[in-house]
Amino acid sequence: MGAVAPEADHCPHCDAGVAPGQEYCLECGARLPHPHGVMPALAGAWRARLRWYPGDWIWAALVLLIVAAAGAAVAVASTGTTPARTELFVATGAKPVPVTPTREVTSTPTPAQQQRNEKRTHTPPKKQTTLVTWPFGRTAYTVVLSSYPSATASLKANRLARRAMSSGLTDVGILDSSRYSSLHPGYLVIFTGVYESADDAASAQQHAQRLGFGKAYTRQIVS
Repeated sequence: MGAVAPEADHCPHCDAGVAPGQEYCLECGARLPHPHGVMPALAGAWRARLRWYPGDWIWAALVLLIVAAAGAAVAVASTGTTPARTELFVATGAKPVPVTPTREVTSTPTPAQQQRNEKRTHTPPKKQTTLVTWPFGRTAYTVVLSSYPSATASLKANRLARRAMSSGLTDVGILDSSRYSSLHPGYLVIFTGVYESADDAASAQQHAQRLGFGKAYTRQIVS
């Protein structure tokens, strides 16, 4: 944009001083020249209020500032959020410092990541390594895996009990049937679990059968 010559502050005919916007010289009566257009009019209005006029560039700067503010307002209205970074520089005589708002970043784990985290925190139960004894004086239900004559099959009973522990069954033990009134005397009974109800023992029986102990059955042990 080409610069427009500023309005003269002296009469070109008699060099008398004139005021901004004055049409005729008060000394010689000659008509004073006036530049035409919007820019000269704005410049004349500025000079009428302020002695110092920075130049015609001030109007282009103000227009750009208004356009930037309007664009930011439209962005906020269309998205409903504040723009991530808005920098507005105004000539104030100090060094402009842009302000960048911080964002809080949160992430949601994917199903695969959540499953891996659960595997890390899950601790599998420890397998039983020693045989248990039937609780003294306790009457309850249990799952009988098998029984062998006590006089000849002590080694077989121990082998079966060890296999039951290795398969993951819990509270595995061997009892002497001669000490319990609800059992036939003379047998070594390999059992797993001590249950208050027959239903709980039945569920444990199905679990033992799924692990390969197909002949498992429930039985009440009366001390």
